[in-house]
Amino acid sequence: MTISIRTAEAGDTERCVELLFLARNALPGPAEGERAVFERLLDHERGQVFVAVDPDDGDRVVGMATVSYNLAMRYRGEYCQLEELFVEPAARGRNAGGLLVQHTIANARERGCAEYGLYIDATERTRPFYERYGLAVIGPEMRMGL
Repeated sequence: MTISIRTAEAGDTERCVELLFLARNALPGPAEGERAVFERLLDHERGQVFVAVDPDDGDRVVGMATVSYNLAMRYRGEYCQLEELFVEPAARGRNAGGLLVQHTIANARERGCAEYGLYIDATERTRPFYERYGLAVIGPEMRMGL
């Protein structure tokens, strides 16, 4: 059977935090901050979490995507930013990542967002993946940690 996508629920907290640690190649440790943000994303006001589940494995969460919704005058409203996308290695090759991207784009469109964007890594190794879904590189970015 195929992977399915759904909105994350409170019961997905620990699995999504675990996936985030896997994505960062970090050892699991104190995750109070990650849990707190996950819980805030469940209200859908500033962002959302979507999960990829495997129906052949008891609807086990095998991937996740988080988005944030931001306001900008230039868009006369909200735009959507893909913040995190990760699929566990064992589930790769089953289109879970692609389904998550498509779902987040459709959700942003349905919400009325004027634009959907993300930041790609400096090596641009993920660029062809995102281009398949209609995204295009528009330029560099400047940031500062606070």
